[in-house]
Amino acid sequence: MKSITEFTPFLLQKVLTAKTQLLADGKTAEEAMASVGETFKIEGDRLKHAMAASDLVKDKNDVRRILVVSFAEGETAPSQYQKIEESYYLVEALNLAKPMPSTDKGNKRGGGKRQSGGPKSSPWGMSPEEKEAKNNKATAKAAAAKA
Repeated sequence: MKSITEFTPFLLQKVLTAKTQLLADGKTAEEAMASVGETFKIEGDRLKHAMAASDLVKDKNDVRRILVVSFAEGETAPSQYQKIEESYYLVEALNLAKPMPSTDKGNKRGGGKRQSGGPKSSPWGMSPEEKEAKNNKATAKAAAAKA
C-alpha cells in the first residue's frame, strides 16, 4: 500500500459546497473542477482526488480524514476502502468516547464519602455562623445527656 494524499473534512466540505454551487449555476464538470482548483490552489491528481473524496463526505458528520492510497499488483484492498478509478479512499471516522452509565451509588471519584450527605455550603469550610450553630447543638446535646 502506498499513501498518495489525505484530506481533512473541513477542506472537503468547502470543495463540495463550491462544486455543488458551480454545477447548480450551469457549469460543466470540467469547468467546476477548474474553478475549484483555482479557488483552493489545488491542481493535478490532488484536485481529481479532492473532487472524488468530497462526494464521500457528503452526508457524514463524524469524519476525521479521507486517506487516498494505491495498492501494488497482487495486494488486495481491505473492505473498508472504496475504489474510485485507480485509487482507493478510506473514510476515517471519529471514535467519540461513549459516556459511562450513571449509577446512584454516590461519588466514585474518590475523596471519601461525605458524612452529612448534604451539599457543602462553601468550598472553604464552615462559616462562623455555621460553626457557632454546630457548637450550640453539641452543647445542647451534652447537657441533655447529663440530665
